[in-house]
Amino acid sequence: MTKLFPAAALAALILGSVGTAQAADVTFAIGQSGDSTMVYRLGTQFDFGRSWMHSDVGHLTGYWDAGYTYWQGDETASNHSLSLAPVFVYEFAGNNVRPYVEAGIGLAVFSSTELEDNDLGSSFQFEDRLGVGVRFAGQEVGLRAMHYSNAGLKNPNDGAEAYTLHYRLSF
Repeated sequence: MTKLFPAAALAALILGSVGTAQAADVTFAIGQSGDSTMVYRLGTQFDFGRSWMHSDVGHLTGYWDAGYTYWQGDETASNHSLSLAPVFVYEFAGNNVRPYVEAGIGLAVFSSTELEDNDLGSSFQFEDRLGVGVRFAGQEVGLRAMHYSNAGLKNPNDGAEAYTLHYRLSF
């Protein structure tokens, strides 16, 4: 596993920067897991650069999200994960403040298969997310729920959740 984790980190950074001609956004998040472990996340986002379904209500857009998450447990339960996910966002119309909802499914790699009292079964996990928030003046504040599971590819498959408050800054 120690060889797989740095390789996954490099892949996430490379894939996250492919095809981007613009500066990346940065997101900071703090929250708790479903078992009350503190969760700290640092991510970078690259917008798709296109949007669809334009109407008076809003439009659909999205971004690639590459992230590092630290799961703070006791000495034996702390964990680290790297993730990469395409995220689709429906942004409601607005001049200064634009509310949004988001959803995405991506991939994550954990440094250990143990997280709190959960046995993830494998280091490889799928990352599902749902979120809401508001965008304003090149910034964003929102709430996000993320679920990690190996989708039954390996047993056990206890999975894990994280619920976070995030702040995104556009450069």
